[in-house]
Amino acid sequence: MMVGMRDDEATLDPATERATMPAHLPTAAQGVRRTRILVAVALVLAALNLRPAITSLGALLEEVRDGLGMSGTVAGLLTSVPALCFAVFGVTAPRLARRRGPGAVVCAGLVAITLGLFLRPFAGGTALFLAASALALGGIAVGNVLMPVVVKRWFPDRVGTITGLYSMALSLGTALAAAATVPATRAFGGDWRLGLAAWGVIAAVAVLPWLALVRDRGPVPAVPAASPHAPAPERARAGSIARSRTAWALAVYFGLQATGAYITMGWLPQIFRDAGVSASTAGVLLAVTMVMGVPLSFVLPALAGRMRHQGGLAVGLGLFGIAGYGGLWAAPAAAPWVWALLLGISNCSFPLALTMIGMRSRTGGGVVRLSAFAQCTGYLISIPGPILVGTLYQHTGGWDLPVAFMLALLVPQIAAGVVAGRDRAVEDEL
Repeated sequence: MMVGMRDDEATLDPATERATMPAHLPTAAQGVRRTRILVAVALVLAALNLRPAITSLGALLEEVRDGLGMSGTVAGLLTSVPALCFAVFGVTAPRLARRRGPGAVVCAGLVAITLGLFLRPFAGGTALFLAASALALGGIAVGNVLMPVVVKRWFPDRVGTITGLYSMALSLGTALAAAATVPATRAFGGDWRLGLAAWGVIAAVAVLPWLALVRDRGPVPAVPAASPHAPAPERARAGSIARSRTAWALAVYFGLQATGAYITMGWLPQIFRDAGVSASTAGVLLAVTMVMGVPLSFVLPALAGRMRHQGGLAVGLGLFGIAGYGGLWAAPAAAPWVWALLLGISNCSFPLALTMIGMRSRTGGGVVRLSAFAQCTGYLISIPGPILVGTLYQHTGGWDLPVAFMLALLVPQIAAGVVAGRDRAVEDEL
């Protein structure tokens, strides 16, 4: 997710990429292959750590609330912190990468994740817990932004393959944290603090291969400047993207799908637990929901790329969500595996949103501007949802109204997806 990048920060052609590889790294073919293997391993390990800070907390949210005396509203705020951090810290990543190199920034981000995961379980109160969580999430935010940059820099000839590899690792880490956190806590004698802190060990391991890439300060991939002879819309300033109806539709669609994803990661285990499902099973159910992103992250972009209008896919994914939330509202314990599966399919709106962002502009610079606008605006849109769910849960004492709210959000999400999926470019609307 290349949030916040300028027009001159996308990709070089493969020949230029090879020519600009850092001189201090091995230049012989064998040395380059070794370095690329190292980078691939580093990418996979980093991706494994880009979601456990979120889903491990969701699996133990009840214990954390009780241990810290946290209200439902504050717990809702905690589930909104990821979106806020992604919007705020993600914008800074390209600038930091230009100054320090993407390898150094990703390494620093993983160190922040490690420290945040180790520190937050032992925080003396809610404020410190939130601060340590923000530290970890800030590290995740720069990783989100710079993963595609690192892929394009080192694997310009295998972007799809390596992107698929780290996307699978990201989904795997998400699901693993959801499924394994409760059993790990039990293995530590039921201490939720140790159950959460255990994920810091994996993050610390991920730092190691990036230490070898800290000195990689070659140029961050850049988008060639638009030709002065290009049509005026293609040379439009970044701010003009906000005048595009399609850009706003994408931002709303991205924001509402992110709202659903963070509500699910933060609250779904608690919904199942309150319905009588055991804590360990609730964690596995969240893992089922998250693991659906592994296969569908490959299938959906390829399918969307062959379609002129992606609105039908947005409608289909939304209907899966309506069915899942409807079952969760009517009888959460009757068929929890079915509801988890349906919601997992619906939450795969994320790769569809990224694919549509790439298809709604004619130029590389346009895609970067659209991505920055849609994702930053979308993450800001997603912040209130989890907070409101926590507040509704606290004041009603049940899940009927919160789940109905989640279901209702799918209606504008589907509508925005239909508009965003139309076969047109934002340049035509500026």
